[in-house]
Amino acid sequence: MRAAIAFVVRNWPLKVAAILVATALSAGIVVSQNARTWPGQVPIEPLNQPANAFILDVLPDVTGIRYLAPVDAANRLSSASFTATVDLGAVDARAGAPFVSAPVIVTATDPRVQVVDYSPQRVQIRIDPLEDATVPVVVDRGALPTGLSASDPVATPAEVTVTGPRSQVDQVVSAVARVRIQPAGLDVNQDVDLVAIDGRGDPVSQVDISPPRAHVQVSVSSSSTTRTLPISPVVAGTPASGYEVVSAAADPPLVTVQGDAAALAPLTAIPTRAVSVAGARTDVVRTVALVPPQGVTLGATTSATVTVHLRLVQGTRSLSAGIELNGTHSVSSYELSVDRVAVTLGGPLAALDAVDAATFTASIDASALAEGPNVVPVIVTPPAGLAVVSVDPPQVTVTVTVHLPSPSPTPFPSVAPSVAPSAEPSVAP
Repeated sequence: MRAAIAFVVRNWPLKVAAILVATALSAGIVVSQNARTWPGQVPIEPLNQPANAFILDVLPDVTGIRYLAPVDAANRLSSASFTATVDLGAVDARAGAPFVSAPVIVTATDPRVQVVDYSPQRVQIRIDPLEDATVPVVVDRGALPTGLSASDPVATPAEVTVTGPRSQVDQVVSAVARVRIQPAGLDVNQDVDLVAIDGRGDPVSQVDISPPRAHVQVSVSSSSTTRTLPISPVVAGTPASGYEVVSAAADPPLVTVQGDAAALAPLTAIPTRAVSVAGARTDVVRTVALVPPQGVTLGATTSATVTVHLRLVQGTRSLSAGIELNGTHSVSSYELSVDRVAVTLGGPLAALDAVDAATFTASIDASALAEGPNVVPVIVTPPAGLAVVSVDPPQVTVTVTVHLPSPSPTPFPSVAPSVAPSAEPSVAP
């Protein structure tokens, strides 16, 4: 008995492994003998696709599906009996990896059907992040029929947004609206579908355009003429407080335009886009586009440099100024026909506001006046930055009276009193 037990347990790990291998081989043989292969194809459906990602390639179909199923269930299988999916929920399109490897999961809609094998088990998916960009709308009007002239096309809107995979959006340079001018010479005024194109003019697929259409206008005429007109600068806004616009000039000052004679006849100038001087304290210089009226096209010159000159707001102010006499003599007295004059000053309002009316005076030079009445100009020295506009009256009569000193009385010569010699007593010898 012990010998039998010892025989059984001797090298037991090897014996257990042998039993497991035999069992697995037996199960594999059973599966391989009973598994069936579905001959059709099942498309792979991506699940949980990131909102910021785009799958560039078409996913392959699953083929060679091997399954185990009861006979009645196997007989009822169709293309709708299997689903194949890949889960992209963990994919980060912003990571920059061009390819993502994901497992393919194939399941049967009938729980009695067990899928045991299929191909492919994994797929490589090319992911591109979604982006958007703003591109200009370009109008392609095609060849112009003989004998016709046309204005530059105008598209509304002038720019659109393209959205799609980064690799596609980066190729787009413009959105083209294609129109054709008919030999009858009718104006173009219609909505046109837009096509995204690359630098070579080829269409770019897999991008959306918003808005998808643009309104295109082209004026068509059978004859045209040209005129040279002055450029009229347009100024908008209000300068800073205390400043005003003096002038505005355009460089170049003239522009050549083309259009129907009827459209050009009433024109006197071609305006520019508005140049804003809002809040400005110094001259404003801007290069802006010209704005011809409808039906008129520009030649080589399409813009101008506009210089707007500003200055402090000018004004006038009248003051009553007392008259000061300068250069008077102490022996003379002076009488003025008026003792005050009205002075009008001109210049910037800020400088005018700074004048102290209480201390502002005029003057007269009395140093060379003769005795009697003298008509003398009034002298007004304006404060810095201001000018004298008028003085009323401009001249004043000054009457000079010279006061000579009274002559002193001539003194009479004084006579010293004579003194009689005193009588001395005689002394007897």
